[in-house]
Amino acid sequence: MKPYALELPADYRLDDVLAFHRRDAESIAEEVSAERLRKGVLLDGVPVVLDIALPVTDAPARVGTSAHADHAAAYANIAIHADGTLSAAGREQAGDAALNILGLRIDPAPFYAFVKKDKLFAALARRQPGLRIVQSATVFEALTWAIIGQQINLSFAIALRRTFILQAGRQHSSGLWCYPDASSAAALSVDDLTSRKFSRAKAETLLRLATLVADGTLRLDLTDDNSIEQISAALLAVKGIGPWTVNYGLLRGYGYADCSLHGDVAVRAALQTLLGEEVKPDIRRTEEILARYSPHRTMAAAHLWASLHPRD
Repeated sequence: MKPYALELPADYRLDDVLAFHRRDAESIAEEVSAERLRKGVLLDGVPVVLDIALPVTDAPARVGTSAHADHAAAYANIAIHADGTLSAAGREQAGDAALNILGLRIDPAPFYAFVKKDKLFAALARRQPGLRIVQSATVFEALTWAIIGQQINLSFAIALRRTFILQAGRQHSSGLWCYPDASSAAALSVDDLTSRKFSRAKAETLLRLATLVADGTLRLDLTDDNSIEQISAALLAVKGIGPWTVNYGLLRGYGYADCSLHGDVAVRAALQTLLGEEVKPDIRRTEEILARYSPHRTMAAAHLWASLHPRD
């Protein structure tokens, strides 16, 4: 694929994007600096590195911008380095992955308009302008990360994720490891994972998902005959996957704008602070409160998460 450029929004929060991809200090599948983001991922079995320079100005190649675009705008220069020939589907996945990891899927403007006069979220949204949802490179990565991170602390989850990448992923010619695809993950055994500190239940769920996706039983591609609602129902039918995992997968994988994260502990903690109450609202009440912000519940959750770690 030829290098290309994506124009970034005027209020783009680069630090948020870099922080999300900098979670693993060992950086085996991501390399992050102040001006560059490199991400390794298996696409159709081909090791691929997305090499993104951030930000640049007056880029010669533009995507989705007019010939009269402001030359002072900021751009992300994107190069796709594949260790093999990518199919048309693989090339499309690479382009989608770039949008995902840059957080360019959900336009936050409709949410800001929706809560402009809202008693609960208006002030919070004003304090966090330009906030966006940063996603995983692929839907499969989002779902497997959700499974890996269930009911454990973040540092342990990151360590398990690293183990998963080293066991099921492949190394790119540049040296960066590529996050596994479903086929490579399905080749693992439960013992491969449990011998590396995965619980048996977590390992079985992870490999069950990988196998179903790899053999085509579970389709993750969003098409006219495979809607978000159908994908959600199919995921919920997988043993070990519950509503929180599905909603997190929709958020980080598809950039779906109306995910309800009412079961998320951090969302409930942030909502407690926002409400000024002494205890966290329970799951049912949290769901009822977030329902008021449909079809923008994903951005509502994003603002609640961000409120726990305000910018200086």
